[in-house]
Amino acid sequence: MTEIIRDLKVFKELRESWPKTKTLGFVPTMGNLHNGHLSLCRKSQQENAKTCVSIFVNPKQFNQKADFINYPKTLDADLKILSSHKVDYCILPSEELLYHDNYTYRISEHHKANLLEGLKRPLHFTGVLTVVMKLFNLVKPTCAYFGEKDYQQYELINGMVQAFFMDIKIKLCPTVREEKGLACSSRNSRLSIEQKTQAATFAQIFHQVDKSVDEIILELQDANIKVDYIEKHNNRLYAAVFIGDVRLIDNYELCKS
Repeated sequence: MTEIIRDLKVFKELRESWPKTKTLGFVPTMGNLHNGHLSLCRKSQQENAKTCVSIFVNPKQFNQKADFINYPKTLDADLKILSSHKVDYCILPSEELLYHDNYTYRISEHHKANLLEGLKRPLHFTGVLTVVMKLFNLVKPTCAYFGEKDYQQYELINGMVQAFFMDIKIKLCPTVREEKGLACSSRNSRLSIEQKTQAATFAQIFHQVDKSVDEIILELQDANIKVDYIEKHNNRLYAAVFIGDVRLIDNYELCKS
């Protein structure tokens, strides 16, 4: 059964009592758990003595208050899922604990964070990096696991760990997809049945590797899908689209020539 910890000082003391050889894998989440999260948990369980998941809907990484309010919050169901998958610990930090400084101290990156998601959602990655740094310092994991769907986020967190000489291995795990190719995301739960069909169409069009960016954009627009961006960066194709008012992202590595 998963041990639920709300007082992170308790977890910190527990962690510090372990021998250095006892490894801890960490999966930070915002809850509304899905198969993508569970794949990260399984990888952590395979590679570490213990696995810890955090659930915290971080208000500092949302650019619009409505998006934060509408983010699915399913704590009771999440805890049952973690317990059924034999995850060792789930920490539930409060906003008061994590932002006891009133968010006056922040972690920023001034290159990759200004592209793609960072360009479209100003200060989003400042919120992400700051909360992840705080969680890393509290949890002190051996390894932390992130999904390829959020590849830009992975690159920034991995870069932060290297920049600040943190003794944590950042592990990238493959994107988990639904039956019709749509990347698993907590936001998918906000889609209606009709919108899920449209979202699957987005995934299928986006993964036409023989098409140019312009061709993909035109096909998406013809399917009445609002495109936020489709861009190539460093042999990887990135996308953000709107299905109704739900914003979805995806990316994949392009074939090497």
